[in-house]
Amino acid sequence: MKWTYVIGNKLMASLALLSLCGLVLLSNYIDNRHTENVKGAISTLYEDRLVAEYYILQMTSGLHRIEDLLQLHDPVHEDKIALILEGVKKTYADYLKTKFTEEEHLKAKEFSNVLQSFGEPSGQSYNARLKWTSMGLVALNELSDIQLAESKQIMKKSELLYQSGKANSQYVFATIIIILLVLQAVVFTSKTLSTSAPVAHHQLN
Repeated sequence: MKWTYVIGNKLMASLALLSLCGLVLLSNYIDNRHTENVKGAISTLYEDRLVAEYYILQMTSGLHRIEDLLQLHDPVHEDKIALILEGVKKTYADYLKTKFTEEEHLKAKEFSNVLQSFGEPSGQSYNARLKWTSMGLVALNELSDIQLAESKQIMKKSELLYQSGKANSQYVFATIIIILLVLQAVVFTSKTLSTSAPVAHHQLN
């Protein structure tokens, strides 16, 4: 019945090799998926957070310049204030193209109302416009805080993806080692059987 044992060994070796190939393909698939997820997180961090923060900084700088000019209480600066305000509005339009959370939608709406109120009939006093400017700066500061919080969440997600990919790779590597040991044992057993085959004794007459 040795042939059944040999067939069993060959079947085990075939299954081990098949499992090994499957694990290599699975490991490659998992690595590619994790790589794409990390790339997506980095892309989101850049396109929807860093770019948005850049727009917020530009608008904040613009409002601070308007605030400084308003504090001078000099009508000669009205054209310059209008020009800066127009630039802030254009930047805000670009900012609206980034990805928002629900909280950002609410805060952005508050800032939009400030811009609209600030740009209403020019009969407003300097103090009234300084008030709107201050409210706009507060809204922008809150939007910046949201960007920071969301960026931290993205970095945390990226770290979890990295750790998950690392753990999967280690598991697959350990499994491959076990399969290779099983293959080695099968080969060793086969060699042992072949070398221990019974030797025929011929008696001399």
